[in-house]
Amino acid sequence: MVNTFDSHNFAMRWAYAEMAFAVEGFGYDWVVGQTAESIERICKLVSREGANAGTLFAEKAGAGTEPSIIITCKPADLLDNISDASVDAVVMDPPYGANVMYAELSDFFYVWLKRTAGLVMPELFTRFLTDKVGEAVANKAKFKGQKGADALANRDYQEKMAAIFAESRRVLKPDGIMTVMFTHKDTSAWDALTKGLIEAGFIITASWPVNTEAEGSLHIKDKAAANSTIFLVCRPRLAEQGDDTTYWEDVEPLVAKAVRTRVEEFQKAGIGGVDLYLASFGPALEEFSRHWPLKRGTPRPEPLAKKRRKQAELFEEEFDPYAVTPEDALDAARREVKTWRLNQLTHTKGRGDLDATTSWFVLAWDAFKAPVFSYDEGLRLARAVGADLDGQLIGRICEKKGSDIKLWDSATRAAKSGLGPADGSRAMIDAIHHAAHRARTRTLDAALDLLKDAGIENDPQFLAALEAVLEVLPPSRNFVGFDVATGDAKSAADDFDALEKLRRLAFSDKVDEPQQLSLFVEEAA
Repeated sequence: MVNTFDSHNFAMRWAYAEMAFAVEGFGYDWVVGQTAESIERICKLVSREGANAGTLFAEKAGAGTEPSIIITCKPADLLDNISDASVDAVVMDPPYGANVMYAELSDFFYVWLKRTAGLVMPELFTRFLTDKVGEAVANKAKFKGQKGADALANRDYQEKMAAIFAESRRVLKPDGIMTVMFTHKDTSAWDALTKGLIEAGFIITASWPVNTEAEGSLHIKDKAAANSTIFLVCRPRLAEQGDDTTYWEDVEPLVAKAVRTRVEEFQKAGIGGVDLYLASFGPALEEFSRHWPLKRGTPRPEPLAKKRRKQAELFEEEFDPYAVTPEDALDAARREVKTWRLNQLTHTKGRGDLDATTSWFVLAWDAFKAPVFSYDEGLRLARAVGADLDGQLIGRICEKKGSDIKLWDSATRAAKSGLGPADGSRAMIDAIHHAAHRARTRTLDAALDLLKDAGIENDPQFLAALEAVLEVLPPSRNFVGFDVATGDAKSAADDFDALEKLRRLAFSDKVDEPQQLSLFVEEAA
């Protein structure tokens, strides 16, 4: 039978699945039997019999002893059943901001569990429905009708996570350890999480990216999504740590160095795309937390009024030009990964010859592997390359659709009059797209003539841009034998097809074949 939840929501369905019974009339018996077996196994797991019978536990409990596992159902910010400094380890997979509204989804099961498990443990089912108010998520529905509902929801999440971390710090032994699993593309969620950790008295001592999503997962399929989780290893901050305030200007180079040291290791381990940026957040926050508290020696410029209003709405505090936040470390990490990836994509050292607009286009495709992604992440990537997203990019090489950005292919840019001069004087991606569009609508020779007329067929900037673009656009069926791109990405594959044919016709001695083609051949083999 189909699963009720094939994504992180509960959509109304106008059809239902029926079970094909092996024996007529026994389908209900099978369902009841499966449920009973699951409950029985759980009961054995925490019973004296289960503790003695299995090999799950390192220590065997003797006859008549209490079970080695105690399961409680309490809010994580009020563990009053656990004494101070008594726990060796805390392992936490917290809610990821506004990613999933667990309590709302749980109502689907709660009403049925209340009629079954509620007969055994009624104290866990005293509510009519699940608790939405106390849940540690950024749920703007809780603030419906209020001004700045998104900002209020984000602040509510940050405060709840800070309280949870503080309670974890209370019950943890001085030499204890806490592991926090976290994955979110939006760095504001990372900022909130890290603030809570630091303010609760933790220091991040290690981080590891772990692949936790199947390649075919419907939660990430055809989306600019992460498929790995970052494990942050945290320990209680010692009393002597963090007594003196350190300046961010002194720590920022250390953060950058920490990221440079680990980024190659991550990439060799198969971490790529948006996951490579997320993986770099770990070492950046490690170094950042070691030097907390931090402040700036040189005040930062006051942000635009729009940004200032948003900040005031979120934090209800005055703009402090000397303040330092975890997001500063994440920005430093992103800049290091940007430089690393541009060097990788153009197979040379240093990429000063790729302009900001072209760099942003290349890195967006490289990171998100899709033409549609979060506006906020596009904005942060633009800051990393020194581009003005709203004034320089939107309306020229992409468009804003709600809270997302959609990259344009050459045909869309031509139709929307978004192409700049063909000589690349505004941005070399203009020359690339002029050539791709000319090859798609006319001939390869016509595209080559356009580049010659513009006088850039031998321009190192053009050749570097061509090389980088061919490494990040989804390849076409003509070169890999199957459709890599579907939906919105199909038009980008048409650009790849035109540009790779043009490269083979006129630039094969100057621009190497895209390395990604050999990877597709290896996967097919």
